[in-house]
Amino acid sequence: QAQLVESGGGLVQPGGSLRLSCAASGSIFSRYNMGWYRQAPGKQREWVASITTSDTTKYADIVKGRFTISRDNAKNTMYLQMTNLKPEDTAVYYCRQYGTVPDVWGQGTQVTVSS
Repeated sequence: QAQLVESGGGLVQPGGSLRLSCAASGSIFSRYNMGWYRQAPGKQREWVASITTSDTTKYADIVKGRFTISRDNAKNTMYLQMTNLKPEDTAVYYCRQYGTVPDVWGQGTQVTVSS
């Protein structure tokens, strides 16, 4: 059974940066496409970015140019480098492993952007 554990969240001022990590276990990480999602209070969970097994990346328009998704298959870990953070980026950030039934999600890590 695959498990995902996010880390790296915290409180940051507007304009600041954070790097989130998603550590995978229980599956062959390199075989799966992966994604980041987020959910702000009172809002639906939304897709942020995804990365394929061949390192092709896609981003939601609202984070394009500010966030960078990457993966290190040797460490079974996916990352989300976030720069120029805005208050509207405040949310719980989740990682997801695609292609399994049921879906595999992490427990989330809180990111708060506030002065």
